[in-house]
Amino acid sequence: MCRIGAIKSADPVNPSTALDLMLPQQEGHDNSGFAMVMQDLAGVFGEYKTKPLLSLACTQKGAKIVQDYMDKSGFHSLREWIPRVNAKPGLDIKAMPYYIFTAYDYPDYLATASQEKKEDLLLNIRLALRALLEKEDNGYVFSFWPDVLTLKEIGDPRDIATYFGLWDDNGELMARNYVVQCRQNTNYEIVRYAAHPFFLQGYTLCANGENTFYTKNKEYQKSLHRGYIGFESDSQNFLYTLHYVLHELKWPLKYYKHVITPLPFEEVEQRPDHNELRAIRQTLGHLEINGPNTVIAMLPDGSIMTCCDSKKLRPVVVGGTRKMMAISSEVCGLNVILPDRDETKDVYPNEREIVMITPDLEVQRWKQ
Repeated sequence: MCRIGAIKSADPVNPSTALDLMLPQQEGHDNSGFAMVMQDLAGVFGEYKTKPLLSLACTQKGAKIVQDYMDKSGFHSLREWIPRVNAKPGLDIKAMPYYIFTAYDYPDYLATASQEKKEDLLLNIRLALRALLEKEDNGYVFSFWPDVLTLKEIGDPRDIATYFGLWDDNGELMARNYVVQCRQNTNYEIVRYAAHPFFLQGYTLCANGENTFYTKNKEYQKSLHRGYIGFESDSQNFLYTLHYVLHELKWPLKYYKHVITPLPFEEVEQRPDHNELRAIRQTLGHLEINGPNTVIAMLPDGSIMTCCDSKKLRPVVVGGTRKMMAISSEVCGLNVILPDRDETKDVYPNEREIVMITPDLEVQRWKQ
């Protein structure tokens, strides 16, 4: 099993807090990797929340490819952060030569463009950069989005944190929202793109478990949107369905659960919204998932949710205080970062609900 987690804090916290959430769960991961998505940034990028931030790992040639492409596309660099790595001997990490995080200003011609047009362009840029870097294995582009930073690496999470200085708490990298996993992909080839969390147009998702409907999901999703690519992990299906339901169809979040784990037909017929639920089963049946899994997702507005498979075969717990909430595969993670919380208020989501942490740190439970 994987172990996954998320943090939502009223005040910015350092990445070490996310590591402290995950490392007590070490028996549930195999020291094969570490990845995190940070949202609502502070530190070096705190002043650039409306500007798209590019996160990538690359070779020297890859860095030149990206710089040339961004220049030709009219994007102007505003703030760059290149980590001062600690490459001491003995660290278990398969490091790339360069890690570059750059906030850009939009091209001048987008000065009056709609939000939708900007979002489309940011996705197109990321997909184009990915294709260019893949030609000769020159790097990986993980996200290109305002107020979002993504880091993925292969190796021991403790050593990865040491390499990037994530234990230092120096205030350079800080955020109010984190989604994190301490394990590389295990069902397919280990590559950086396969590491959770996955990101697409403001939506972040990681999962613990498997999706035995992977092939059915993949073949259908490939026809739905140009951004549904790669499929390096069966858990990417969860992200693409979340994006499709909320971003493309513009449905309320509650229907995401009905798409991935639909109710039995006999239960559907007893509900007042049976027409809608029946239509979902008839039209989006290829997006149903199967197998043991738990999902944690972060939405563009900063809310964080979790839900489980229809049999509740993977663990998850939600808990926190007035200033910080967290989601964790195991309660020991919460015990480390939130020792003063009221444990009697911890929520253990069941197989028929979505549990949401709102932007105001309120916990909501939505029954399927």
